[in-house]
Amino acid sequence: MAELMTHLSDPPPSLSVWDITQKGYEKKRGKLLAPYIPQIQGVDPSLQIDNRIQASSQSALQGSKHNKSRVANTRDERFRSDLHTEAVQAALAKYKERKMPMPSKRRSVLVQSSVEACTPPDTSSASEDEGSLRRQGRLPHSTPYQGHGHPAVEHWFNRVIQGSSTSSSASSTSSHPGGRSVTTSNTTAHAALNANAAATALADLMAHTQLDNHSAPPDVTGLSERSSLHAERPQVASVRGITRGYNHHTNVMETADGVPVNSRVSSKIQQLLNTLKRPKRPPLREFFVDDFEELLDVQQPDPNQPKPEGQQMSPLEGEPLGVVTNWPPSLPAALQRWGTTQPKSPCLTALDNAGKPVYTLTYGKLWTRSQKLAYTLLNKLSTRNEPLLMPGDRVALVFPNNDPVMFMVAFYGCLLAELVPVPIEVPLTRKDAGSQQIGFLLGSCGVTLALTTDACQKGLPKAQTGEVATFKGWPRLLWFVTDGKHVVKPPKDWHPPMREASNDIAYIEYKTSKEGSTMGITVSHSAMLAHCHALTQACGYTEAETITNVLDFKREAGLWHGVLTSVMNRMHVISIPYSLMKVNPLSWIQKVHTYKARVAVVKSRDMHWSLLAQRDQRDISLTSLRMLIVADGANPWSISSCDAFLNVFQARGLRPEVICPCASSSEAMTVAIRRPPEMGVPPPGKAVLSMGGLSHSVIRVDTEEKLSVLTVQDVGQVLPGALICVVRVEGTPYLCQTDEVGEICMSSGSTGVAYYGLPGMTKNIFETIPVTSSGVPINDRPFTRTSLLGFLGPDNLVFVVGKMDGLMVVSGRRHNADDVVATALAVEPMKFVYRGRIAVFSVSVLHDERIVVVAEQRPDASEEDSFQWMSRVLQAIDSIHQVGVYCLALVPANTLPKAPLGGIHISETKQRFLEGALHPCNVLMCPHTCVTNLPKPRQKQPEVGPASMIVGNLVAGKRIAQACGRDVAQLEDNDQARKFLYIQDVLQWRAQATPDHPLFILLNAKGTVASTASCLQLHKRAERVGAALMGRLNTGDHVALVYPPGIDLIATFYGCLYAGCVPVTVRPPHPQNLATTLPTVKMIVEVSKSVCILTTQAIMKLLKSKEAAAAVDIKSWPMVLDTDDLPRKKSPQMYKPPTPEMLAYLDFSVSTTGILAGVKMSHAATSALCRSIKLQCELYPSRQIAICLDPYCGLGFALWCLCSVYSGHQSILVPPLELESNASLWLAAVSQYKVRVTFCSYSVMEMCTKGLGSQTEALRLRNVNLACVRTCMVVAEERPRIALTQSFSKIFKDLGLSPRAVSTTFGCRVNVAICLQPNRLGKLAEQGTSGPDPTTVYVDMRALRHDRVRLVERGSPHSLPLMESGKILPGVKVIIANTETKGPLGDSHLGEIWVSSPHNATGYYTVYGEEALHADHFNTKLSFGDTQTVWARTGYLGFLRRTELTDASGERHDALYVVGSLDETLELRGMRYHPIDIETSVIRSHKSIAECAVFTWTNLLVVVVELEGSEQEALDLVALVTNVVLEEHYLIVGVVVVVDPGVIPINSRGEKQRMHLRDGFLADQLDPIYVAYNM
Repeated sequence: MAELMTHLSDPPPSLSVWDITQKGYEKKRGKLLAPYIPQIQGVDPSLQIDNRIQASSQSALQGSKHNKSRVANTRDERFRSDLHTEAVQAALAKYKERKMPMPSKRRSVLVQSSVEACTPPDTSSASEDEGSLRRQGRLPHSTPYQGHGHPAVEHWFNRVIQGSSTSSSASSTSSHPGGRSVTTSNTTAHAALNANAAATALADLMAHTQLDNHSAPPDVTGLSERSSLHAERPQVASVRGITRGYNHHTNVMETADGVPVNSRVSSKIQQLLNTLKRPKRPPLREFFVDDFEELLDVQQPDPNQPKPEGQQMSPLEGEPLGVVTNWPPSLPAALQRWGTTQPKSPCLTALDNAGKPVYTLTYGKLWTRSQKLAYTLLNKLSTRNEPLLMPGDRVALVFPNNDPVMFMVAFYGCLLAELVPVPIEVPLTRKDAGSQQIGFLLGSCGVTLALTTDACQKGLPKAQTGEVATFKGWPRLLWFVTDGKHVVKPPKDWHPPMREASNDIAYIEYKTSKEGSTMGITVSHSAMLAHCHALTQACGYTEAETITNVLDFKREAGLWHGVLTSVMNRMHVISIPYSLMKVNPLSWIQKVHTYKARVAVVKSRDMHWSLLAQRDQRDISLTSLRMLIVADGANPWSISSCDAFLNVFQARGLRPEVICPCASSSEAMTVAIRRPPEMGVPPPGKAVLSMGGLSHSVIRVDTEEKLSVLTVQDVGQVLPGALICVVRVEGTPYLCQTDEVGEICMSSGSTGVAYYGLPGMTKNIFETIPVTSSGVPINDRPFTRTSLLGFLGPDNLVFVVGKMDGLMVVSGRRHNADDVVATALAVEPMKFVYRGRIAVFSVSVLHDERIVVVAEQRPDASEEDSFQWMSRVLQAIDSIHQVGVYCLALVPANTLPKAPLGGIHISETKQRFLEGALHPCNVLMCPHTCVTNLPKPRQKQPEVGPASMIVGNLVAGKRIAQACGRDVAQLEDNDQARKFLYIQDVLQWRAQATPDHPLFILLNAKGTVASTASCLQLHKRAERVGAALMGRLNTGDHVALVYPPGIDLIATFYGCLYAGCVPVTVRPPHPQNLATTLPTVKMIVEVSKSVCILTTQAIMKLLKSKEAAAAVDIKSWPMVLDTDDLPRKKSPQMYKPPTPEMLAYLDFSVSTTGILAGVKMSHAATSALCRSIKLQCELYPSRQIAICLDPYCGLGFALWCLCSVYSGHQSILVPPLELESNASLWLAAVSQYKVRVTFCSYSVMEMCTKGLGSQTEALRLRNVNLACVRTCMVVAEERPRIALTQSFSKIFKDLGLSPRAVSTTFGCRVNVAICLQPNRLGKLAEQGTSGPDPTTVYVDMRALRHDRVRLVERGSPHSLPLMESGKILPGVKVIIANTETKGPLGDSHLGEIWVSSPHNATGYYTVYGEEALHADHFNTKLSFGDTQTVWARTGYLGFLRRTELTDASGERHDALYVVGSLDETLELRGMRYHPIDIETSVIRSHKSIAECAVFTWTNLLVVVVELEGSEQEALDLVALVTNVVLEEHYLIVGVVVVVDPGVIPINSRGEKQRMHLRDGFLADQLDPIYVAYNM
């Protein structure tokens, strides 16, 4: 205890971690300063004891002393009820000093969204089996884990500032590579260190520093020992005697290779990494099995695990059923006897919510009222002159829990009429938890009639017609009210048939399975009678005894004792409604006292509640009780409830031996019950079992490891007349050994008979044949599986340690949900969990069960309280059960779905968790510790030599993967433009030859023509620009063109060429968003070394405005000219370049990885590009094409500015920006001009699908018709987005769009047009010059991670559809090369796409900051094979595949498939992942995820999701995202960031800018709704 005291006296985490969001900053600043002021005066933080904690721990100590003195009975001291709490405290005491990054949350999310969150406690309910909040039998004795390095989860007691990894321990041991341990004592230095840390961290916070070096994230999850003088590895738990270093660096937090990290987010991530440094599993032998099925690590059983050693158990028989002379032949016969011979005898007393008796039903009344109801049901209800009900029909009984009298009359009325009652709960709303399943049960039982009371019928939800509404999933029911005025007195000569108890069905009791489905258990008349007989004998019931019943009288023990056996013995039942227990938990004890009841039937919860309220009542006596039946005696917390109850009430006359726990299940009914003392049975037994043993289904009486024990009490002896045995849970029902836990099976005439309408399940459960180890059946009688897990102890006592429903098998070890609940409830502060409401269940993720704990938190709990409690629970469960919790979620009070009597509806909770509908207010996921079956990390094998590779390919019959477009030289066409070497010459020639031929039409947002240009007009405008430049600039100068999309841009481009300048097209800044768009403009202008900017007057003003000055240095712009009003003068002469190899223009673009790259396009390449596109798309002057692309770079620029001039066709220009105000602009234009060929980008396509998806009808009415479109090409530099193109085709099919029209293109920086897929069009279609339809293949995503292509069938697991990127352009050659060896690859192998073509760019003009890296991008050669050709590397992974289709020349068509950009891929666990694949899985996981982007930071996978829904759904996403990435990609997500829609940056091509996002995340600029750090 002294040790515990010191743990408790450490200060709490008033600031365990900073809030990531800016909004939380001010609030935290004051908090941060506070704790450091005293330290600066030189006081060690560990000496500052927080009085509050100290006081509370002292009171806890006094409390436990007080408990000790109160133990008046003779039970062993070690069974004190508070020991479990101490065990948990001791377990937690081991985890000193470990930090976990606390999730960050936006303020608005902190506001609890539940309206009921503040309901006063008595209106809500408690968990059905809440029991005592403490469980017995754990002694505080801390033993270190063997062989488990635990993740360094910081303890919460020490105040730590999170910006530094200063540890507050007095000495630190660091290990050096040489293995010498150096111990330094730095107590005095500590205060100074901490002060320094505080100051630095605050400085970081205030400066809000941004991190500049994200470029090379160090691998900190590797298991290698790295050590350097100044950066020790941050603190790590010691594993198997290797001590790890503690670091005392205060100024900056450093990642493992000493990169200083100064941002709050990155320091949180660093904390997270510190907790992950040592995985819980031993290091894997790193090897990679060369096999497509990535092998999940199968858990090998531990050779040292305990195994059962006893002999085979022998079945245990209860005492024989006694012969009773005047025992009635059936239950209705008993009722007839008492109703006629003892009519005045009381049968049932009902109480109201104040505890006053409302009505006492006598046996006479019960008999006459049941007869009336029976007669009415059989004779007075008819449809079309046929009686509605026949004997044997099922009837639903829908009675509220506070009306036992009406229920009893209805139940016996049905029995007398030989109808089968099916008692169910009253449906309160149309969406009750589990209500749909009840409906399914009623439907399968063929129920058409429901009996209910008048009051209840009035309260049911009604339809418009005034009739009772049909509940979701329910059959159509007739509702019959059984109150007096609706039933008829039978005629004198009518008597209900009295038969001997037969095997016909007497009633059906419902039960809900672990999965949430509802089954009806049929009980025959003979079983009902036999069960009453057995209970009468076991409990020693005598005639006219008084019994109080607190349980639900509709099912299980409440029904068996309080409705059936009571009538058998003419007993008087005092029924205590649940609503009264909520108001007055002592009511049942008061009634025992008032009525001198001999027997009480309760649950542990009722005992526990009465303890909390017992101080009010002094004058209660329980001396009359001869039997206190504890119906859930099999629960782990029942023993402590019994003990605690006895401690208090022994002084009020309660004798210890009258407490009789029993065990039962819906299927087997009562299995065992402790006999009352007068029967002379052996004394009760207790077992203190090792949890570790139990998890292997082995009984080991507690060893020295006192923490991990479970104390269980016996549930008495077998029921009279029954035979029970214990069998293995899975597989063949072999008998267990004597020291093995298994499922208890029972053979008796008093069990349920079947699941109604489910013969298969019935056979498994109700007709089990247990066999001996040699396979011989032990008996010819069938046994019923009870769903109770247990064993037979000494003195023939039955012990139960769990239920099948709560069984969770994790990595081959078994854990019981109730045990985990008990541990969680013992964690201080116990009051944190609202009314003890905790649900524990397992979900299957990646081929193993994972434990999920969901608790309701008190309405007043703060964020820090929650996080602290969660950390403690994780550690307690880990220590005591040696199992990791996968997910721990807290929900607001009163929000978990409730079971009928107020408990938690577990299956419904699980369902909501899996659907993402729980809406937790706090979540901690710990996949890193739980998931130990990931595939082995891949280690690449040494490469095979080049020669053997070629030989291997030839032997395998594989061809080398290369393909080419048509040969340009052989294509004879009347291409006039070929005569000209320079594109500007083509324009001059067109201006002379066809001056009035229209080249361009620009549309505005309204769809009207904004401007046009003919050949001559364009030439004239270009001349003006050329003339203006010639006077001012030298030839070869670079000129930035900053124009909105339009004809000005095209004219100034040609003007620059006329003047011999090199144009650079630049997207203009966005006036509403200068801060982010203007710096990019500035950067391109500077990097391209432009000496002049040409633009419009409006943009010129913007560039020099006050707002611009805030974003960039506006004084450093080069000369800016506006071209709006240039003088009309001709330039003296045009500039003629000396050679076509001269630079024509620069093409600048920002890649998705955030790199700004400009490529050089020569005049020769420009002409070759135009010619190639002309041939592929069959463009000539009579053609019209519509372009909805940005004209600033890549193919978009070429189509907008170059192709029309070269080929002479007319281009209809639609600026994509205009679609934001008019989504139908592009499609309307295509329809209006009857365009056959059109180009767009993915972002345009997305705007159309999202914006017009629901408006196709309106568009049709506006005569938009897309039947004219032969081909619609999406210009892209990425893998084709099949889902988007398919949904686009599907939506606009109604407007006549051909399903074959949409195809894709592919280009990149080194070659802007590699593939274009025009569909069959024009007069050449008959000759078949254009390519076949694009093909789609399905590849195995797992093989792809290993750089292999494995084709699979559509719909097979892990399949990924890939669409070919289009037909390779004329003159283009493509080959697939190995990224490492630079050797050629075979057909269908994944490698880098290399391209050779006359229109390749000639090189990077500049790659910002990384020139050296990219030298080989444009001129590289194969390492073997064809080593002469010069190729350019595209930087994209893909593969070639020879298809069955043929092209024009009769050659088989080679399809190129682009898989993704090499720069974007994530290297994780030795495998290569494409972000888009992970993102697709994530987006599918929940309907509210609008968009997703993933990136890695220091080897952690960070997933950012945009939430399109209410903020309360934010935390639902954390578990779903983690699950889906584990299941489908075998990766553990490190951080889940939930943000608002539109936060993920997207470029003009519609590609995600993941690196910008990463930088924004690390610099804390995303304003996330929630950030979860998975532990």
